[in-house]
Amino acid sequence: RKIIFEKQWFYLDNAIGHSYGTTFEVTGGGNLQPRQEVEEATTETKEAGTDNRNIVDDGKSQKLTHDDIKALKDKGTKGQEIVQQLIENSTTFRDKTEFAQDKYIKKKKKKYEAVITIVKPSTRILSTMYYAREPGKINHLRYDTLAQMLTLGNIRAGNKMIVVETCAGLVLGAVMERMGGYGSIIQMYPGGGPVRAATSCFGFPKPFFDNLHEFPLSKVDSLLSGTFSTETLPSEPEDSVPVEGESNGLAEEKRAPLQETEEESTAEAAMEVNQTEEQETMDINAEDVEFKENKEKETRENAREKQRKQWERRKKLLETAALLREKNADGLIVASKFHPTPLLLSLLEFVAPSRPFVVYCQYKEPLLECYTKLRERGGVINLKLSETWLRSYQVLPERSHPKLTMSGGGGFLLSGVTVVLDKGRSDGSDLEALKMEEPSSKRCKIQDLNV
Repeated sequence: RKIIFEKQWFYLDNAIGHSYGTTFEVTGGGNLQPRQEVEEATTETKEAGTDNRNIVDDGKSQKLTHDDIKALKDKGTKGQEIVQQLIENSTTFRDKTEFAQDKYIKKKKKKYEAVITIVKPSTRILSTMYYAREPGKINHLRYDTLAQMLTLGNIRAGNKMIVVETCAGLVLGAVMERMGGYGSIIQMYPGGGPVRAATSCFGFPKPFFDNLHEFPLSKVDSLLSGTFSTETLPSEPEDSVPVEGESNGLAEEKRAPLQETEEESTAEAAMEVNQTEEQETMDINAEDVEFKENKEKETRENAREKQRKQWERRKKLLETAALLREKNADGLIVASKFHPTPLLLSLLEFVAPSRPFVVYCQYKEPLLECYTKLRERGGVINLKLSETWLRSYQVLPERSHPKLTMSGGGGFLLSGVTVVLDKGRSDGSDLEALKMEEPSSKRCKIQDLNV
């Protein structure tokens, strides 16, 4: 299919078989050709000015008009040659400083040279792309905040993680990449099914999805209360085959008298028409019968396939419920558009003690409420509410400096560690016990003073 990217359109057929990182040049017809290394121009002493104070950007410095550039493109002139002609026809290029000249050339190359490099997808690349182009789809989750989530959540191979996200599958893909296909992931999803648009962009191999489970958020309360149960599982497809065979036999028996009547009617008609017409009508009737048989066969196969998929889905749902009932998850990651407090309070029941959890929210106020509820509930320590701060820097010889534009905010994170929640005592008795008990070092000092 045609790929449209950055005002360029091309086909990826010729890219198949090349390694990641290969640079291609877009030729006529949108075909990709591997770019050959071009030797840099001879290092001659460039004519450059001392400063740019006398250069006025009035739009009259370039002699080539828009029509001239378009004519060069129509002739098939390469982008490198167009850039060279733009430099030669610029009246102010020689007066610019060396840094300004390099910036001008880089800008024109990006505009006129149709060069594409195909890189291997990764969490860093996809998160940067989503944040720059469609931040609303990932709840404005900035890439450095995602990196903090993976670190605070202790994501590693062999873990059993619970992931709740409405970020188009970006967080799920990041967790899967960090785990490397080892361990298990339970994705909790709202609605009818999980959304994994960004996850599919990672290009994970099939074994990565073998240990990926899914469970609806609507059934979490019933699972915690012990009332969770799916409807009676449909019988396996193999069990339903004989029944369908019997029904097929009955249908054939019913169809037999119909065919006999049709043959009798055609025999009577054959007395009046010639032999060729009789043959044509018999062929049409045979085609009608075949068409009906094929249609009935397709409907039976579709019903059988639908039944099999439904049976597999319920089977996976029961397996995921069994995993959650063990209540030994190694971590919890939440990055959704829903209020984090009810989500976190219910899902922490499935996390084992001494395990980390991380909650992302675009705004601070929901996490403040969640922080307060967790302190009242207990069972967690090391609660932290943080905001990551990011500033990009340009790093070039003799001109490294912070970029003028920077991100306003990357959201907020609430992190902590679970501990065993003692539900036997009330909060008041715990406070009294803490007041009555003194550290051993303090008791020793008091005894020495009494002596």
